[in-house]
Amino acid sequence: MPKVTIDGTEIEVPGGITVLQACEMAGKEIPRFCYHERLSIAGNCRMCLVEVSPGPPKPAASCALPVGEGMEIKTDSEMVRKARNGVMEFLLINHPLDCPICDQGGECDLQDQAMAYGHDHSRFEENKRAVKDKHMGPLVKTIMTRCIHCTRCVRFATEIAGVPELGMLGRGEHAEITTYLEKSLDSELSANVIDLCPVGALTSKPYAFVSRPWELAKTESIDVMDAIGSAIRVDSRQTEVLRVLPRLNEDVNEEWIGDKTRYAVDGLARQRLDRPYLRVDGKLQETSWQDAFAAIAEKVKATKGERIAAIAGDQCDAEAMIALKDLMSALGSPHIDCRQDGAKLPTEPRAAYVMNSTIAGLETADAVLLVGTNLRWEAPLINTRLRKAWLQGGLQAAAIGPDVDLTYPVDYLGAGPDTLSAVADGSNAFAEVLKNAERPAIIIGMGALARADGAAILATARKIADDYSLVKDGWNGFNVLHTAAARVGGIDLGFTPDAGGRDVEGILAGASNGDIDIVYLLAADEIDTARLGDTFVVYQGHHGDAGAHRADVILPGSAYTEKSGTYVNTEGRVQLARQAAQPPGDAREDWAIIRALSDAVGGGLSFSTLGDVRARLVEANPIFDKINDIEPWPWSAFGEPGTMSSEPLESPVENYYMTCPISRASETMAECSREFVAGGDERTGTDG
Repeated sequence: MPKVTIDGTEIEVPGGITVLQACEMAGKEIPRFCYHERLSIAGNCRMCLVEVSPGPPKPAASCALPVGEGMEIKTDSEMVRKARNGVMEFLLINHPLDCPICDQGGECDLQDQAMAYGHDHSRFEENKRAVKDKHMGPLVKTIMTRCIHCTRCVRFATEIAGVPELGMLGRGEHAEITTYLEKSLDSELSANVIDLCPVGALTSKPYAFVSRPWELAKTESIDVMDAIGSAIRVDSRQTEVLRVLPRLNEDVNEEWIGDKTRYAVDGLARQRLDRPYLRVDGKLQETSWQDAFAAIAEKVKATKGERIAAIAGDQCDAEAMIALKDLMSALGSPHIDCRQDGAKLPTEPRAAYVMNSTIAGLETADAVLLVGTNLRWEAPLINTRLRKAWLQGGLQAAAIGPDVDLTYPVDYLGAGPDTLSAVADGSNAFAEVLKNAERPAIIIGMGALARADGAAILATARKIADDYSLVKDGWNGFNVLHTAAARVGGIDLGFTPDAGGRDVEGILAGASNGDIDIVYLLAADEIDTARLGDTFVVYQGHHGDAGAHRADVILPGSAYTEKSGTYVNTEGRVQLARQAAQPPGDAREDWAIIRALSDAVGGGLSFSTLGDVRARLVEANPIFDKINDIEPWPWSAFGEPGTMSSEPLESPVENYYMTCPISRASETMAECSREFVAGGDERTGTDG
């Protein structure tokens, strides 16, 4: 390890790092615009200049200079200060005075560094240049006159998102960042360029002129738009959620989030359920909590427990599910399920229904088989991990099911389970790849498991894991990819049918033929409500979506930003979401509604605080006491070998931008859907 001297202090640093990184290890702050830890080095802005000896008698760009033994680095000499002041003066020559009306104000790197290195006047007397704004789609607003050509957006699109649609054209004063064909930036991660932009050239189009950062209350929380569990910051003003930004979490989302996570939140203000409703003479009418509970209690007390059922939705918190599970148990009902899509997932061992490699661990895989999944739409941030594995280590990837562009080379093996059988028996060439790989992995999506033959597909995948050493000391390459934020937590706490109980398909069949008299839908909107027949339906949720339209009683609940809740992501990581805003009107937290209802129906739930409910969660499964913890799970027998249909495996996500009641209520997501999906898409093969 080389020894270098930084501002008079000798420090030992790892070999191969840059001078900028060495200075940061020594606690020195180096200004920069173009350098970013997760992107390749460009050396464009020259703001990170330092004085280095031995070397030429001029400032050196620290971001592009490797450290060497015996280097003496000065970060605050007269030469460095003069050079940085000069660079800042050049940057501001053409930069417009937009600060009063720029959405980046208060969060702008250029503002901050101009305070430290800028002058109070300019020696430039010519007219500033003006650059035509570019169209980058419905999410990214461009004011390209502000651009300082750091190329962070270009490098992100090319390296991380894998869509090389941005670039810099021209030279000198005529240089411009543009989309080559003047088209929308077609990526599920496109809006991350807004966070990367160090000036106000790329800002949020839906958020334009909405608020200033110092007006917002900032709450650290967890995303529930998919099962990744991305770390987010929810910014709200009074009772309204205005924006969602990513938080750093190296184990899950690094510092990126998907566009749906960021922009679907405008759906929180639309089509909301803010008071109880009761169906009278075929029409839903506003009512009080007491009357709604009384109507439910009258029906429940006249119905045997075995004729009552409950289904939990995809965005339910664990607190609400354990409360409903205990209520159903008290009423004598074994018919509960959290698998809205009918996924054939076992309830044990835990290794059979989580992503055992972990999200970060997938970066180290050298071969991966994707089964029944479109990662770009189901889990875009897991897709970026596999792209990184391909860029850094030459990952060999193959897919069975949807034939889509995943931004890295994928060997398409076939559409149906027949191909999976061929891999399992070794007759497919990719079997040899898995056999010879050091860290092979398989990722099974809900497109494979949410079918009638899902259990047989799972058993075949387990056979591949056993036969090709996907599970060995220090590595478990067997992975289930969930699409629902509530799914793993629901299975963990046992929100699945008891002995003799019905699953979702059985509940719907029973409702159709009259065997089930009452169905309790806990924010469950992704089922076929037409199959509920004449059943008495209680819907508890936050949006007027499919479940509410069919309900006989509506109990208004809270969305994920309006309550403190526990979620378990697809890798089995227990995470806490925190309340950022108050629910509208008479809406209440879901566990509190169920607790109050239990008094009316004689359910006997005893907890009265959130702490009590969480203690009950830990009692149901100790895993809920291990917040943000991941541990290897024992590998044991699971799966039911059987006959697999030859029907093609398809992704359960038909439209990335509309997958839940919140995103379906979002105007921004509707615009993205029209732009990227409605007209058909070569990447997905969909037609709307």
